[in-house]
Amino acid sequence: MKKVILFFASLVWSLAGSECFSQQLPQFSQYIFNGLHINPGYAGYKGEPYIQSTYRSQWVSFPGSPNTFTITADISANEGTMGFGVSLFRDELGPATTSSGLLTYAYRIQVAENSFLGLGASLGLSEYKIDGSLFDPNDLNDSEIPDGIVNLFTPNLNTGLFFHSPKFYAGFSIYNMIGKRALEREDISLAYHDFHYFLTFGALFTLSDQVAFKPNILFKEVKGAPTNLDINGMFLFYERIWLGAAYRSNLKIWNENLQDNLSNRNAVAGILEVFITDRLRLGYAYDHNLNVLRDARANSHEFSFGFYMIPRKAVMKNPRWF
Repeated sequence: MKKVILFFASLVWSLAGSECFSQQLPQFSQYIFNGLHINPGYAGYKGEPYIQSTYRSQWVSFPGSPNTFTITADISANEGTMGFGVSLFRDELGPATTSSGLLTYAYRIQVAENSFLGLGASLGLSEYKIDGSLFDPNDLNDSEIPDGIVNLFTPNLNTGLFFHSPKFYAGFSIYNMIGKRALEREDISLAYHDFHYFLTFGALFTLSDQVAFKPNILFKEVKGAPTNLDINGMFLFYERIWLGAAYRSNLKIWNENLQDNLSNRNAVAGILEVFITDRLRLGYAYDHNLNVLRDARANSHEFSFGFYMIPRKAVMKNPRWF
């Protein structure tokens, strides 16, 4: 369906809880299997070359609903003290499209016998585009709607810290640190990305020789939107199958970041990850809404594909499960 109904834009506006429309960075239910989505300090952590692709279709029953496609790759170097990565992504939301390419570097410091702290940065270029022909306005010749395609390019910088030991990890990162001035234009405000802050931590508990459990918590903060909390729990069976769930909610931490009429509940997700071979991992997540979209059959699907350049069994003495 080519035309984007104004109801959808109004709905997303109300869910953002802000006075002005601000498109946020895409969210992923399977982010715990690819830390580069939220933290450049993660680059090289796995200790071997790794490529991952993710496709997410959100709120599938709405015309113009968000669709996101990403490809990331990272590699470890200099005996694990350095990591290099590359990230490509394309995010579509109705008439607005954001495309980015980033190069990542991380330096890892040993802070204890088996504990390390990674300091990372991603630098690249983003394109923000709006196609005015995809609007279906109530009033013809609306001066606020672009005539045709309007786009611009801006630099992008993300930074992050990532600490990990064999059984615990934690990270803090900041995204969209530069390029803000180039986006302060009314004709392209739908594609505006503000500062994003991510705080995450998790652990791995061995329950038996065949079963392990990995809980994870993620906080996301962005101006003009409620603080987002993501609680995730995954079971690992026979070092090959991950099965778990996630609960996503909003928190009223700051007085202005959550309107009274906005539901705290957001969504729940079921997640399945399977190592088909020692190199190939396939993943799927199904999100069910708990907010105002719960009766609209507007749930989300997310598919991921991961490939290790070296079989995992070659490094099983120190497996990278985060």
